[in-house]
Amino acid sequence: MTDESPQQTTSAASTTPATSATTGDVPAFGWSGYAERVNGRFAMVGFVAVVVIELISGDTFLHWAGLVP
Repeated sequence: MTDESPQQTTSAASTTPATSATTGDVPAFGWSGYAERVNGRFAMVGFVAVVVIELISGDTFLHWAGLVP
C-alpha cells in the first residue's frame, strides 16, 4: 500500500500525455502521424467491407446500395 493521496496520483497522471495503445504516439488532431495511421486503418476496413459485400451479393456495391439503377 502506498502513502500517496488520490490528489497526488491524479496530478501526476495529468502531467504525462496519454499515448496510443499500439504506439508511443500521442493522439492528436490535424495532420499528425497518429491521425493518418487511424484514417488508413479505417479506409482498409471500409475497402474490405465493400469487397465482401460484392462477393456475397454477386453485384457491384453501387448497385447493391441503390446508387446506380
